[in-house]
Amino acid sequence: MIQELLNGNLLQEEKNLKMEEGNMEKRCFQFMIMILCIFFATFKAFAHCEVPCGIYDDKARITMISEHITTIEKSMKEIVVLQDSKPIDYNQLVRWIANKDKHADELQHIVSQYFLTQRIKPDSEKYGEKLVLLHKMLVDSMKCKQTTDIAHVASLRNLLKEFQTLYFEEDRK
Repeated sequence: MIQELLNGNLLQEEKNLKMEEGNMEKRCFQFMIMILCIFFATFKAFAHCEVPCGIYDDKARITMISEHITTIEKSMKEIVVLQDSKPIDYNQLVRWIANKDKHADELQHIVSQYFLTQRIKPDSEKYGEKLVLLHKMLVDSMKCKQTTDIAHVASLRNLLKEFQTLYFEEDRK
């Protein structure tokens, strides 16, 4: 009789353990799903997209590049002022350098990810000229990260105007 009670209790405990294991697996799965949802909800897309979605705003990208150029120029000017000040405010100097580099990177990103990757097609009119202008913009942007020479900013502005004229030429026809 005692043996039967013990066997009954053992069987009941085994059932409880199996249920707890099932609940634990279910909870682990739910936790993993929750973590994945959080990850994808907070993931920042850096490119416009490469689906392709067909949603393009070329003029907005040109405006963004122009704003990045202006920010790079302001950063360069602030860096020059700060490096000549006594005492040098290294915290502000580092922040302006980081700002300049960040905007040069963002400019390069728009040129390469948006225009070179998605918008300029090999069979487009004046393909070679557009590539050359965009490549020069990438190089000048790199030089902006390396120096505080405003000549690179002026060059970027001129290249952007040339590219804008060439790129939107087809719209004017």
